[in-house]
Parts: sequence; C-alpha cells; structure tokens
Amino acid sequence: MTTYLIRRTLLLLPTLFGITLLTFLLIRLAPGNAALLKGGGGENGGRAMTAEVREQTIKLYGLDKDPLSAYVDWIGKVFRLDLGESIVDHRAVATKIGERLPLTISLAGSALILSYLIAIPLGIIAAIKRGQVVDRSISFVVFVLYSIPSFAAALVLILLVAGGDYLNLLPMYGASSINASEMGLFAWVWDRVLHLVLPVICLTYASLSYISRYARVSMLEALGQDFVRTARAKGLPERLVILRHALRNALIPVITVFALELPVLISGAVIIEQIFSLPGMGQLMFQALEARDGPVIMGITTLAAIITLMGYFIADILYVLVDPRISYQ
Repeated sequence: MTTYLIRRTLLLLPTLFGITLLTFLLIRLAPGNAALLKGGGGENGGRAMTAEVREQTIKLYGLDKDPLSAYVDWIGKVFRLDLGESIVDHRAVATKIGERLPLTISLAGSALILSYLIAIPLGIIAAIKRGQVVDRSISFVVFVLYSIPSFAAALVLILLVAGGDYLNLLPMYGASSINASEMGLFAWVWDRVLHLVLPVICLTYASLSYISRYARVSMLEALGQDFVRTARAKGLPERLVILRHALRNALIPVITVFALELPVLISGAVIIEQIFSLPGMGQLMFQALEARDGPVIMGITTLAAIITLMGYFIADILYVLVDPRISYQ
C-alpha cells in the first residue's frame, strides 16, 4: 500500500505539469495583450498609459518572451512558492487567492457533503423499491433537476425567495450583511449561513441527481450478487443485508464519482459566485479572465488542478477502506 501511494504521488507531478503547461500556452497564445487591455490599448482598456510605460509593463510581466521561456520562468517562481503579481492591481497572487479560498471551500465543501448525504439514501431507496411508485418518483425528480442549468435555477430562486416579487426570505447577494463586522460570533455565522443557502442549493441539486443514479445502479447490481442472496438465505435481517453487505460494494462506483465532483463544483462556482456576487475564487477567476490577468489565472488553475488530483488520490484510499479486497499490493 505504501509503495502504491508513493508511486501514485509521483504520478501526480507530470499530470500537474501538463495541466499548467497547457493552460499557460492557451493564455499566451490567445489573441490580444494583457498590457494593452490594462493600458487602454483596446476596447476594454483601463487607464491611459504611455507607450514607454506600456513597454515596461510588457517586460515586467515577461509578455515579450516566447511562451516556453516564460513558462520556465513561471515554474521557477512556483518552486520558490511565488505565484507572481496580478497585472491588474500588482498584488501578490497568493494573497488574492488566500483571501477568496475559504469562501469557495465552504461553498463547494457544503455542496459536496450535502450531495452525498442526500443522494446515497435516495439511490438506496430507489433500488430497494425498484419499479414501484417511489422509484419512479425519485427518478422523475432527479432527472428534472439534472436538466435545469444552475444559472437558471439561481435566477428563479432569487426571484422566488430572495427579494423578488414573491418572498423575501434569504439574502440576494454577497457573503455577509453590510453590518456583519458589528455582529457577534454566532450572529455572524448565522448571517453567513443565510447568504450561502441559495448558492449551495444551486451547486448541490445537479450533483445529487447523478450521484443518486450511480448509487441506484450500483445498489441494484450489488443486490443481485450471490453473497447477498446467501446472507438472506442465512436469515439475516434485511436492514443488515442492505447496509452491511450490499452497500459497501455499491459504494465503490460512487467513490469514483467523488473524484469527478471536485472539478465540477469548482467550475460551477465560477458562475454561481458571479451571479450571487460572492467574493470567492470563482468570481476572482471570472474577473481575471475578463482582464486577461495571466498570473491570477495560472494561480487559480494550478490550485484547482492540485485539488482535483488530490480528489483522485483520496478516492484511491477510500477504495481500500470500503472494500478490503483492494490492497494495491
């Protein structure tokens, strides 16, 4: 097991290298120039900038170098734990990401936990009640939820329960109220929870839809295995047959989905955080893409790639915990 984990860790490095290289080349080879956008050289340009200052800006951020040389310089900085400075405001990229990361982690983490807490029981119930009204009702609901785009659901929820023409039960935007700094700890936490309810719902419902489908199919397959029939023949209670014997085997495909969920939630946060004006990494990524802020884009992409790869790594470990037959020896 230890040898496998070491080998698996070493395999993450070339994968991460490939992701960052491809992203860097896409940024550098895309039409346009970040310095021109910053200096008023295009339709979306910012404040006025002289030609001399513009050339200095281009050299400062290595925009005059060929992409491969610039990538080597960027890798050298990363090994020194330096993600560079933002082209927009000259702040350290690591600092900007550090300010936004906790909110995104709380948002995506809550959505991931809720997805599994709801989806697995739904899948089990649908498998046990296969072909019955309960199964058909669950299938109908999850397919409807899966077909609704997250941005459409966000707009509908804002209209219905967040200050639209109907109810005003939850905050419409932001991560905290204006007077949050004056609140006590518990009041601040409750205020933050209220602000995250709608974004978490928008990130959760699509995930739990297909996770529950995976759980249902896996449970049906497990219930048809010989060891389940043997357990029933021995007279074990149905609850023990399902939870102790069938469920552990059915969780293996569901764990695989766990590794795929992380990049989905991170990418979904870009849209959701922009809609609800949440100051997280998703909103920062959207702003960086709009401004062609290469260092910030690379910093966020690198962090997202690390999180995704760690998700696959954790999934490999969970395989062993769920199924003792898997040893990786």
